[in-house]
Amino acid sequence: MKIAVTGASGLIGSALVPALREDGHEVIRLVRRTPRTADEHRWDPQHRRIDAAVLADVDAVVNLAGTPIRPRPFTASYKRDLLASRVDSTTTISEALATAAAADPSRPRVLLSASAVGYYGDTGDRVTDEQAPPGDDFLARVCVEWEAATRPAADAGVRVVTLRTGLVIDRGAMLVRILGTVFRLGLGGRMGSGRQYWPWVGLADEIGAVRFLLTADGVRGPVNLTGPEPVPNAEFVRELAAAVHRPAVLPVPAFAIRAGLGEFGRSSVLAGQRAVPAALQAAGYRFTHATLSSALQQAVARR
Repeated sequence: MKIAVTGASGLIGSALVPALREDGHEVIRLVRRTPRTADEHRWDPQHRRIDAAVLADVDAVVNLAGTPIRPRPFTASYKRDLLASRVDSTTTISEALATAAAADPSRPRVLLSASAVGYYGDTGDRVTDEQAPPGDDFLARVCVEWEAATRPAADAGVRVVTLRTGLVIDRGAMLVRILGTVFRLGLGGRMGSGRQYWPWVGLADEIGAVRFLLTADGVRGPVNLTGPEPVPNAEFVRELAAAVHRPAVLPVPAFAIRAGLGEFGRSSVLAGQRAVPAALQAAGYRFTHATLSSALQQAVARR
């Protein structure tokens, strides 16, 4: 296949591009700066501009573009950037694919477009699959608009899959870097009550699922990219502590998280989703890391 990737320099994209090339695919990367190599093509998602010829002969687009969500307060300007960067990039890609499909309707095309399990809001301990309704907090509203931006491609006959990704477990992931350092210093512990579910996914399975979904012709719509066994925060931190051979005895009180991180802390640390990969498993995907312990051992213990 000829595959275009946006957000190729991020954690997921930088692992995905070489994996796709190892599979024998031709990969081009869409970049916002001046291209430096033959496989790079410039686009301007902020102004929703892209040369239609760039996507004219692609078979698939993996859209990972968007301002990273970091552990910091949600200021008004940061929230605008989080939303606009996702909606603008997805709309730009979706409309360009719709144009390509209209010009050559005989070519099957697929759009795998990033989203997040934050779509569901805080679901408590309720098992949450892809049929669950959206939440009503800020991140849920972002995900709803983000996914809706794929509509032009879907309406044009492109097979669209929205990738509702959980917390990615990898040595380069911000979550692992920050918490791993804290726990190695012996300062880690559960966050708030510890009962909130953290839906995780190993990077190997994030990449494996994307590769799988590129040719899973029967799959369209939302797909939870999460491990099959989401765990409460208290169990997550116990597993992390075990992986780095440190105790988990210093809990962080909820009021401190709310005070330090504001809305981000409430919606991303103290809330959670018991999200399960129902659609992915029904399609026949087999996980490399079916347990959190397995994913953490690879990401943390051998650093």
